Parts: sequence; structure tokens; C-alpha cells
Amino acid sequence: MNTEITLRTSNSTRPVLDLLVPEFERSTGHKVTLILDTAKNSLARIRAGERADAAVLLGTSVDELTAMGVLDKKSTQPFARSTIGIGVLKGAPKPDISTVEAFKRTLLDAKSIAHTVHGPSGAYFPGLIERLGIADQVKPKTVTRPGGYIGVVVIAGEAEMAFQQICELLAVPGIEVVGPIPKEIQDNFDSKAAIFAESKNQAAARELLAFLARREHAAKFTAAGLEQLAA
Repeated sequence: MNTEITLRTSNSTRPVLDLLVPEFERSTGHKVTLILDTAKNSLARIRAGERADAAVLLGTSVDELTAMGVLDKKSTQPFARSTIGIGVLKGAPKPDISTVEAFKRTLLDAKSIAHTVHGPSGAYFPGLIERLGIADQVKPKTVTRPGGYIGVVVIAGEAEMAFQQICELLAVPGIEVVGPIPKEIQDNFDSKAAIFAESKNQAAARELLAFLARREHAAKFTAAGLEQLAA
């Protein structure tokens, strides 16, 4: 029987789901509807009582929701790992971010840097520039948005560069990824998939999670700027 499955997720995992979900729908006949929001808002909405059939969210959020009994702990599986990078307008000079010192100099020399407020990478940025000792110089040059793909701010000419998860930078046509920030200051974000305990479509949701975990999809994760994590 064909089933409509609702899947809650955030902007960082949307690009790979956009590649995988149509293939799943063709092969099973099921329909998948994505419910999208920022990572922070997704968690808040679920805490407030909103539900779906399955979720692909930050691992910390999934852990919290399984502890609450909202997500079925037995269904939980690793999904992907994402890293933070810098993006610029395609064709623009690529700044040097190869070392921590080079990265600091790039931020100090930049005219403006865009980041989100509610996304994991955006929330990481203020503390990072504090630790690097450049907050006073860099903060006045930041351009922020609550959430979404911050690369659009660079495309609009409102910022020189964007600081966000690489998977989200790649999702914006016209943005070129300079590379990941140095490993010494990098922060990885691991996501997990799970099924809602109250889902009325448990069997179809299990089919979806099993499909997403197939190792032959690794190249699609890479193309979306993510590393597939083994289930």
C-alpha cells in the first residue's frame, strides 16, 4: 500500500534528501513530504507538540527527543556528518583559510561576513571569534539572518563571504566553497534519523530509513557536502 510519509528535517540535510527522496518515491510508490525549518526551530516545534512520521535532525536533538519518548529509540540510526566552511561569490578571489592564523586574517580583512543566528554554524560563530580574540573587530562586520541558506546574502551583494555548513553553502547556486575552516577550530555536526513513537505509518517510515542508510548512496551525500555515517 502506498503511504504518505512526513519527514521533519533542517536545511543542512535537505540537499541530500532532495537527491534521495525522489528515488525512494519511485522505487516504493510512497510519497514523502518534507517539513523544513532551522535545527533550533525544528526542535522547539517538536517540544511544543508537533509531530511527523520520521525525523532527520541533529544527533543531540534526536537524543533529547528519544529520552522524552517522542522518538522511538530502537529506530534511531546515524545519518550524516557536516562541517563548516567559507563561501564566496563564484569567480571572486578565494581567501586563504588554510591555517588558523590565515583564517583570522581573512576575517579581519573581510568587508563583511554573513552567518545565521539559529543554525548550528551560526550559533558557533560568535564564540569562535571570541576565542580567536577578534570579536571586537569582526562583529561589526557581520550580516545575520535568523536561518536558511546564508549564501543568498552573498548572492544579493549584501556580504562578501558566508560562514555556514558546507552542505548549505553548496545548496546556493552561484556560491563557491573556499573550503572547510581549519580542523583546529572546526566543529562537526552529526545528524541522526528516527521514527516518531506516535507515527501511524511505522512500516513505511522504516522503509524510508532503511533506504536512506544504504551505503550505495555515499556519493550522493558527498555531492551534497556531507559524509554519510554508517547505520
